[in-house]
Amino acid sequence: MDKTQLTYIVFAAVICIALVFDLGLLSKKNTTISLKAALLQTIFWVALSFAFCGFIWYENIDGNGKQDAISFISAYLLEWSLSIDNIFVFIIIFNFFKVKENSYSRVLLLGILMAIVFRILFIAIGSAAVAKYDWIMYVFGIFLAYTGIKMFAAGDEEEFDPGTNWAFKFMRKYMRTTDEEPNGRFIINKGNKAFFTKLSMVVLMLGLIDIVFAVDSIPAVFSIIPDPSKKLLIYSSNIFAVLGLRSLFFLLRGAASKFDYLQQGIAIVLLFIGLKMLLPLLKFAGVNEHYLHLPVWISLLMILVCISGSIFYSIYHKRKGIPNDVVE
Repeated sequence: MDKTQLTYIVFAAVICIALVFDLGLLSKKNTTISLKAALLQTIFWVALSFAFCGFIWYENIDGNGKQDAISFISAYLLEWSLSIDNIFVFIIIFNFFKVKENSYSRVLLLGILMAIVFRILFIAIGSAAVAKYDWIMYVFGIFLAYTGIKMFAAGDEEEFDPGTNWAFKFMRKYMRTTDEEPNGRFIINKGNKAFFTKLSMVVLMLGLIDIVFAVDSIPAVFSIIPDPSKKLLIYSSNIFAVLGLRSLFFLLRGAASKFDYLQQGIAIVLLFIGLKMLLPLLKFAGVNEHYLHLPVWISLLMILVCISGSIFYSIYHKRKGIPNDVVE
């Protein structure tokens, strides 16, 4: 067994054990998650991610342990920061469907498991495309730069509206749904017919909406780890970030209004990594290729500075006319 196979086995084992622990102790039916429990769970997932990073460094696969560890943690922090923005959309969805707080945990877990499946699929497709067509990286770069500019300029009036979203319209049109109070149930039988409750709709909507999120996050992770052969780093950084979404949701859901400028911080990161992916094009202008490949630690530093900076700026510079969040 080589080091790569061992790392895959360790990664799978860590995820399975963590999920069993999560399912058995933290996802009981009709239970609410306190702020303290959410903080402990968030610390647990972050610590687990950093421990896996340490394992990658220690294993020193192909003699690149330090570089791979830096790439992993950079990709993880990038995906984690993008996940924070996703959480605010999750909050809007839960409020729209008037989901009871004691159902949050199970609904989020199922939605996140769906998201993991979609991420694995997108990463597999993206890796195959990058391996076959080098120019795909330039397409990713243009898309991320455009997304960053658009996100930075977006106003409050462009807030996500579940009622007009394509996923909601799709479910209403093609699924047999009911607005009856679910009482923790995902399916209700009426007149010998099964109806999906709003809890099922929320689960599906979280999974489907993550497809949109993946369109940003998957190209972004390739900016950090452009080598398609390093699928383990890409998969693990994405999955660890997604698994930590649920605890992060409970930790941040009462503080959404305190991060008014986080979107701008994320936008600057996306613009930076988009431009970074386009740098090699300057070789056609006669620029020495030695200067066209930025080291990963610069991306890591940029992510840390932009995200932490936007959070601190949001805390001390609240936008005028933005009301405080009301948590049900």
